[in-house]
Formats: sequence, structure tokens, C-alpha cells
Amino acid sequence: MPDTTATRVHRTAVRTLDRTVKGRGGAIPIRDYLPEDTRDSAVPLLWIHGGGWMSGGLDQKESHAVAKAIAGTGRPVRTVDYRLAPALGWRDLASRSPLVLEPSENRYPAAPDDVVSAIVDWVEAGHSRLFVGGASAGANLAVTATVALQQAAGVRPLGLTLAYGGFHSTLPPLPERVRSRLTGFAGRIAFTPASYDRMTLNYVGDERLLPEAFPGGADLAGLPPTLVMDADRDSLRASGDQFASDLRAVGSTVDYMIIEKTLHGFLDHPRSRSFRRGIEAMSQWLDAHDRPA
Repeated sequence: MPDTTATRVHRTAVRTLDRTVKGRGGAIPIRDYLPEDTRDSAVPLLWIHGGGWMSGGLDQKESHAVAKAIAGTGRPVRTVDYRLAPALGWRDLASRSPLVLEPSENRYPAAPDDVVSAIVDWVEAGHSRLFVGGASAGANLAVTATVALQQAAGVRPLGLTLAYGGFHSTLPPLPERVRSRLTGFAGRIAFTPASYDRMTLNYVGDERLLPEAFPGGADLAGLPPTLVMDADRDSLRASGDQFASDLRAVGSTVDYMIIEKTLHGFLDHPRSRSFRRGIEAMSQWLDAHDRPA
């Protein structure tokens, strides 16, 4: 990872602006983070929160705290309050009974459609060069929205910054180096293959849609340079690790890193050391890949 002194020393006040943009399903709430002192070289970032495709929002720490921290380095950031699938509780995820899915218009492709609309609005406002990133479910949406943008609108972000994402419809087998880290509390809270399957099915609502909603295992050629950042003690490392390998296999530029001694969702804890390390890693990567017009 290149050393970028500007990331560590440049701090500025940030103001926020809440408004809505037009989307296929109606108005989409967004929040723009506007640095008081924007660096000329800093290309904006569209950041997407996680929450299993069924929870979270603009005030979620994984959305607000991350965006504010990145914007504090002098880089404009936008967050998106995309439509959420119906919520499942931990008992629903852990249950062995068949998953009963109620009809909902907020399942796939509602979320990536909203993300695409938020990006297109930004591009039309003059931000033709931008990064896209997200955490957990948001990392998945960052990739699927980017693929849709490239295919339909000819918009290609400069890069993707992805944290502990779920890129596969079914959790890949856990490498031994990951399994050995899932002990104690980390093992008790980790997603199991069964609970992950129930979460992804709840998101799409129809098993036939799983392949198009999850980029893992699909043709990844043409994606921009990508940072894949995983939590050390997290079963979703199996998905991030495999996704990074798939990117390399098609010749994409990918940087893969593990934030040691961390659990899934560490960017949702802004007072933690792991949050600060994650923000520093993303900021340095973004600085290294800035290519202003």
C-alpha cells in the first residue's frame, strides 16, 4: 500500500446536505458530504452501507461515520438510502424451517437500481469521475451497480473500494486460514452457510435471480481497479478472498488486504482502532488511484 502523507495530515470540516434524487421506485434519499476544503486531486466517492440488504440507512454509522471520515480528508462523498428487503431476525436466519417470503417490491433489483440512480444523478451534475465503494451488502451493491452502469450508461468508475463484502449467493468453502480464526465470540456470531443462504434468498426473493444479483463467479472482466478489504475473524472472508482471486484471474487490478483482529462490521464502530485502520487503508488507496481530469 503506497504511503500518502496527504491522507494523514489533511483534515477539514465537513457539512452535509440531505435531499432526494429521482429513481425507478420513487424518490431516493441521499446525503452529500461536502468538505470545507476540497482537495483538487480528490475524486468523489459514492459510499454504500451494509446491513444484509435489509437494514441500515443514512444515519447508520457504517454509512455516516465512514462518509464523514473520508470527506474529512478533503474528498466529497455521497451516501444512498436504498430500498431494503423485508427484515429477518436472527431467529429467522438460524431457523432450519423453510423460509417464507412475503411479496415485496423492495427486493432485488430495487437496491442496485437506487444506487445506479444516485450515481447517474451525480454524473449528470458534473461528477463524471468518481469512485464507488461499500461495506458488506453495500460492497455487493457497489459491484452490481458498477456492472449495470458500464453496460447501460457507459459510466466506468475509477475504482471500487469494498469492505467485508458478500459477493456470492452461496458462501464459498472456508479456507483453513479463515476457519482457524472463527473461535470463541467470533465463531458464535459468524454467518454460517445456512444463515447466509437465507439472507441472500430473502434479498432476491427468487432463486432464479441469484446469479445476476451476485457477481461472484460471473464474468468480472472490465471492472476497474479494486480494493478488497476483509475482516480477520469473519466467515465472509471466504467470499472476499474468492472474489479477489476471480478478479486476478481475468486480469483486473486488485489489492487484497485483511484488517487483523477485526470482526465483520468493524466500520460500524467509529471509536474503535479497527475503524481507524480501515479508514486509513481506504483513504490511502483512494489517494493512490486519484486521476482527476
